Amino acid sequence: MDLNLHLVRYLTAVVDEGHFGRAAARLYVSGPALSKQVRTLERKLGVDLVDRSAHPVVATEAGRRFLAEARVALAAADRAVAAVDAYRRSASGVLRLGFMTAATGTHTRRILEEMEREVPDVSVQLVQLTWPDQAEAVRAGTVDASLVRPPVVDGEGLCLDVVRHEPRVVALSARHRLATRTSVELSDLDDDPHVDDDETDRVWVRWWACDPRPSGRPVRYGPVVHTLDELLEVVAADRAVAITGGSVADSYRHPEVVFLPVLDADPCPISLCTRADDRSSGVEALRRAVETFRRSSDTALVAPT
Repeated sequence: MDLNLHLVRYLTAVVDEGHFGRAAARLYVSGPALSKQVRTLERKLGVDLVDRSAHPVVATEAGRRFLAEARVALAAADRAVAAVDAYRRSASGVLRLGFMTAATGTHTRRILEEMEREVPDVSVQLVQLTWPDQAEAVRAGTVDASLVRPPVVDGEGLCLDVVRHEPRVVALSARHRLATRTSVELSDLDDDPHVDDDETDRVWVRWWACDPRPSGRPVRYGPVVHTLDELLEVVAADRAVAITGGSVADSYRHPEVVFLPVLDADPCPISLCTRADDRSSGVEALRRAVETFRRSSDTALVAPT
């Protein structure tokens, strides 16, 4: 039989949400229509794919085996469509550059200005990405490149060119016991809960929390946040601390939050992420612009005063 990917997307939404109603809302279809489509796929395959009696709804054994391969097919189909989109953007002289909040700044403008001098016919569209999507959006072709922070959990097929390193800082409530200090070390934060994120890979969460700590003390995790605005509100309420990049302190202000350098935390590299096999003129020019920026920054650091 020919596999209808439209039906497969319906099935994955049901299993991911664990509920027909939530999946229907996510897909902008009615509940009965979604149930009918899943039934259609089950009839075509001759097996039940979901256990409707379970709460939440889960895949049957046949459904789990089917989805393990079907998700690969969906991802491949999405990449195929994205490849055409990327080609069309390249042909029309458009480059989509993804970024996370606070990742842009003077260095980004300088890089784009350098790129535009080399390829003035290429226009750049900035696309804001969420924390979990910073590298995956490049791999999927949603954007042509992105400015990413570590850790990139899966770098297969990607090229990472370091733009610059920024110091790490800790965001504290203005009422925090350390708020009047000029800097801190990680051991000073061992007794404080760190913000958490349940939508991001744990490797990412632990890297930013500096977990494990040099002291050997286990890191306690506090409230879950998904955006920087949520993070700042949690910190302002003195419910947790948050270790982040120095550019966040430059870009965000909150009257009840202070940022202090963390002296013994490794600096955070900001890198240009592109697909390793992308040789389009815009992406190649962007890579060269990053290299030019990095060389000029290195020269400035060692120049005599």
